[in-house]
Amino acid sequence: MNRFLPQTGAAGALTIAVIAFATIAGAWIFQGLGYPPCDLCYEQRYAYYVGVPLAALAFVLARAGAPRTIVVAGLAALALIFAANTILAVYHSGVEAGLWQGPTACTGAMAGPAKASDLLEQLQTIKVVRCDAVSLRVLGLSLANWNILISAALAALAARASFSSR
Repeated sequence: MNRFLPQTGAAGALTIAVIAFATIAGAWIFQGLGYPPCDLCYEQRYAYYVGVPLAALAFVLARAGAPRTIVVAGLAALALIFAANTILAVYHSGVEAGLWQGPTACTGAMAGPAKASDLLEQLQTIKVVRCDAVSLRVLGLSLANWNILISAALAALAARASFSSR
C-alpha cells in the first residue's frame, strides 16, 4: 500500500491538487445537472477553493527547491484545512440524518406567520435549498457523506506528505 502513496512533498501536493480539483469540479457538474447546493454545501466548498491553489503552490515551491520548512508549512496548512472540512461535512451529514439541528436559514419550518403579500413575494424571489434534505445519493451516500471521506483522505495525505517531504 505504501508504494501507491506519494513519497515526496511535491508528489503529495500535486496529488492533493488533482483530487481536490476533481472533487470541486464534480460538485459544479452536479450543480449544473440541476442539484443546487445548500448553504452548508457552499461552506464546504471553501476548503477546495483555498486548497487547490495552495496545493498547486506547494507543488511548484517543492519542485523549485524552496526551503523544506515552507513546503512543510503549506502541506500542514492543507492538512488543517481539510481536517476542518471533514468536521464540517460530519456536521452536515448529521443535519441530513436528523441527528442534530442545522442552521435555521436552511432547515426546519418558516419562523412565524407571514403576511400573504410577503409570502407571495418571497416565493417568487427566494429558493431555499434545505440542508436537512438529501437531494442526491451516489452509491448510497449523500454528497456530504462523500465529502467526509474525501476531505479526511486529503487531510491524511497532506499530513503524511508534510512528514515525508524531502
